Amino acid sequence: MSKRHKVTDSPHLVPFDGSFRVRKHESCPVKKLRNDAENDAELAVLIERMRKLQGKMMADDQRALLLVFQAMDAAGKDGTVKAVTSGINPAGVEVYSFKKPSDLDLDHDFMWRTYKCMPERGRIGIFNRSYYEEVLVVRVHPEILDFQKLPDRPKNKEVWAERYESIRDVEKHLARNGTHILKFWLHVSKKEQKQRLLSRIDDPAANWKFSGADLRERAHWDRYMEAYEDALNETSRPWAPWYAIPADDKHYMRRAVAQIVVDTLEGMKLSYPIVPEGAKADMLKAKKELLAEK
Repeated sequence: MSKRHKVTDSPHLVPFDGSFRVRKHESCPVKKLRNDAENDAELAVLIERMRKLQGKMMADDQRALLLVFQAMDAAGKDGTVKAVTSGINPAGVEVYSFKKPSDLDLDHDFMWRTYKCMPERGRIGIFNRSYYEEVLVVRVHPEILDFQKLPDRPKNKEVWAERYESIRDVEKHLARNGTHILKFWLHVSKKEQKQRLLSRIDDPAANWKFSGADLRERAHWDRYMEAYEDALNETSRPWAPWYAIPADDKHYMRRAVAQIVVDTLEGMKLSYPIVPEGAKADMLKAKKELLAEK
C-alpha cells in the first residue's frame, strides 16, 4: 500500500498511531499565517495548479480522488468546497451532500448510500458529510440505531468498533483499486461557532442558513469532540489520512486544504496517455489536410 499511495505531509496530518487529541490541536493558525490577502493569493495559485493536474488525471484515467469533509455546523464546509473547486473543470468533479438517511438507505448497510457515489477513475469526488456521520451523529445520538434495522445488534461500544473496522476495510479496498482518499476535519472552536451562528441570525441574507438544530447539536459539543477524536484516531491511515484543519480562519483553512489536494495530485505521478506511432502518423496526415484547406 505504501508504494501505491504516498502520504501528503502537512502540519495538520492526523498521526496513524492513535495519539491525536482534540484539546491539543489549535482551531486557529498561528498569527503569521493569518494574512487574508496572502492566503487568498496563494489559493488562486493553487487552484490554477489544481486545474492543470485535474486535466492530467482525467486523461490518465487510472486514479480517482475522494475528498471527505466533516465538521461541526458553521465550520465552513460549503464555502471551502466552493472555494477549492472554483477554478477546475466541473465535468470532472462530483459533489454529494449527505443528509438524513432515506427509507431506502436504511434498507441497506450504513456504507451503501455513500459507496454508490464513489468517484470513477479520472474524477474527483467530494463528500460534504459522509459515512462518518454513522460514527459521529449516531454515536452522540445512539437512539438513532433503533431505526437502522440492525439484526443482533452488538453492545454500544462494539457497534462503533465494528463500524470503524468496516470503514477502514472499505477505504483500504478503494485505495488498492486506485482511489486516493483525503479526509478533512474542519476544526472550528465553540467560540467561533457562536459568532458565526449569531452572524447568521443578524444578517437577513444569511437567515436561511440558520437552523434550531444547530443549537441543539451545539449543546452536545463535548460529546462530539470525543466522537471526532475517536473517529480520527481509529481511521486515519496511510491509505486514507485525516487532516485536522484549523477552521477559525476561513482564508487559511481554504488555502491549507487546497495545498494538500495539490500536493496529493502531484504525488500521483500522473501522465498523459502515450499516443501510438500509427496514431501520430494519422495526426500528421490530418494536419496536412487541414492546412491544405482553402
